[in-house]
Amino acid sequence: MKNIKKINKKKEIKLTAKEKKKIKKEKKNYKNKNSVIIEALKIVQEERNWISDEIIIAISKEIGVSYNDIEEIATFYSQIFRKPVGKHIIKFCDSVVCYINGYKNIQKKIEYHLKIKPGNTTKDNLFTLLPICCLGNCNFSPTIMIDKDIYGPVSTNSIIQILDKYL
Repeated sequence: MKNIKKINKKKEIKLTAKEKKKIKKEKKNYKNKNSVIIEALKIVQEERNWISDEIIIAISKEIGVSYNDIEEIATFYSQIFRKPVGKHIIKFCDSVVCYINGYKNIQKKIEYHLKIKPGNTTKDNLFTLLPICCLGNCNFSPTIMIDKDIYGPVSTNSIIQILDKYL
């Protein structure tokens, strides 16, 4: 558990009017304050790309839920980013089907081309590479997802052309 007093000594970060408005609108859909936590995290992450400790404090104040309750949820869900990520998130499916169809070669090509390993971000902060257990696109495996775009089947030849679309 993080020491909230230490976090509070850092510069306080406030939610934007846009973030507050979206969270307030979302809160109306839930009877319980805790139920809006995931949606609030998603709203803020959409604007800022990741969730810092200071942002958790701001969300806590906005929805009236403890820091620890929000922190538990933020660290549990893999799609809530707790450290800075690149402008574009590349998720490569590492399921059994994608494994059989050669995702490892795709992964190696991406790593070589971008000079990063899974879990890391390129030096220019353009791409973050993340494994994901399934993208639900097995009939077109191996599959990758960049931001909200799904590609498959991808090959070592097509992956560079796909990445170039995001430069």
